[in-house]
Amino acid sequence: MTTVNLIGLVSREMEATASDVPLYRRLKSAIEAAIRSNALKAGAVLPGERVLAEALSISRVTVRKALALLEEEGQLNRRHGSKTEIGSRVEKSLSTLTSFSEDILARGLKPGCLWLSKQISRPSPAEMMALGIAANTNVIRMRRVRTADGAPIAVEVSAVPVRFLPSPEMVQDSLYEALDACGFLPQRAIQRMRSRGASLEDARHLHCEMGAPLLMTERRCFLADGQIVEYCETRYKGDVYDFVFELQR
Repeated sequence: MTTVNLIGLVSREMEATASDVPLYRRLKSAIEAAIRSNALKAGAVLPGERVLAEALSISRVTVRKALALLEEEGQLNRRHGSKTEIGSRVEKSLSTLTSFSEDILARGLKPGCLWLSKQISRPSPAEMMALGIAANTNVIRMRRVRTADGAPIAVEVSAVPVRFLPSPEMVQDSLYEALDACGFLPQRAIQRMRSRGASLEDARHLHCEMGAPLLMTERRCFLADGQIVEYCETRYKGDVYDFVFELQR
């Protein structure tokens, strides 16, 4: 999007916001709207503070406050002496069962993965308990780094009993596509979430500092008849992934 088009879009969004809303919040909301509509995609560069202030006839202080809030929420990446870029935060709803690839595509990004290992193995104690299987049952264990537009945002370890997935080579980019092709697409899941600091290995794969905050999920996926088809542990970069809850009374 050109600077002229962006300024026009932001200006119209600001005009549509109630006049009693502080100006910096109107600007923040206008930029958020451009991000949500994918008019501003992840990695896109925003015009500088001076350009925005002059084009919108507002003060640089107002622009700076709006951008600071967006940066605080992870929607912008700003570095001293560098350009301001749209961040690559991904929203994940916890009310629906979707794959990583589906989440990333819905954000307008390209999903991908870097395989660390794919193998047939005996289950670990945690996998035995989560999948409800015996120690002599083989599982397909897959370790990979999940990416969005090439940027690493999660480390994932999945285990699937071989009766549902005979060979690890059947999985290319999407495990759910492979399970669907075998007639074993998960229909529901139970997921728990907690925080943890990045280990040395996590930091290397996710390009973050050791000890950086991660969101860790453990998920058991079920077939319609109640069989447990997958156990998955995923560690997400806390600064790029948001989990969204819908609550009703």
